[in-house]
Amino acid sequence: MNPVLEALQYPFMQQALAIALLLAVTCALLSCYIVHKGWALMGDAISHAVLPGIVIADSLGLPLILGAFAAGLTCTLVTGWLEERSTLKSDTLLGITFATLFAAGFLLYQKSGTDQHLTHILFGNLLGMTLGQRWQVIAICAAVLAVLAVKWRDYLLYTFDEAQARLAGLNVPVLRTSLLVMLTLTAIGAMQAVGVILVVAMLIAPGVSAQLVTKRFHHTLIVAVILSVAATCGGVLLSYHLDASTGASIVLCQSAGFVLMLALRAVLRGR
Repeated sequence: MNPVLEALQYPFMQQALAIALLLAVTCALLSCYIVHKGWALMGDAISHAVLPGIVIADSLGLPLILGAFAAGLTCTLVTGWLEERSTLKSDTLLGITFATLFAAGFLLYQKSGTDQHLTHILFGNLLGMTLGQRWQVIAICAAVLAVLAVKWRDYLLYTFDEAQARLAGLNVPVLRTSLLVMLTLTAIGAMQAVGVILVVAMLIAPGVSAQLVTKRFHHTLIVAVILSVAATCGGVLLSYHLDASTGASIVLCQSAGFVLMLALRAVLRGR
């Protein structure tokens, strides 16, 4: 039997691939703006900072996504507040903030007695997502894609030059806040698939890889989506045939795409 058809004969594999592809497209598009803005570490910070929110929400009987969103957004707001009142760079503050929140979340997890499996939080559980979790991811991705489809030029100008965006009459604070909200929501959605530790690859690798071989932003968007979709399909199929972690397989394919783009860049430069 064809290796692809063999893997996709099971409904749970079809559902996992569909959700993974939706996340792949959303993360790829968003990653181009994040990398362009210099927020590469922001996705990593948010994904690690959601742990205390998840534990607290589970202890209070609230939806986990609410706790994760609150903790992730708190991380970004606290970092912005500290950056305005100190001479430290944002990447330094992000490193301190997300490490502190992640450590606090781990201690809360140990003391809370929650039945949430830490392994699923850290490494994701794409094949074991519940119907409710899948609908959460669909809603998040649909909202983010809709906003980007309408305002992608505004976000491009904002990430390229804030001063020029103000001169053009754009509401820069709203653009910044909305971009952070979309990043937080997307990180939460991707976290359910590949976990806290690996989510940063889905939010950075496509944009970085695409920028290596493109000069125009709309070309970067297209190449990033192609690379992300290819890595996701390859990772899901690879995990099935090797009986390996789906999230880790997707991330390894993302890394392979980055290496491929590096090689292609070298060839293009040689010519």
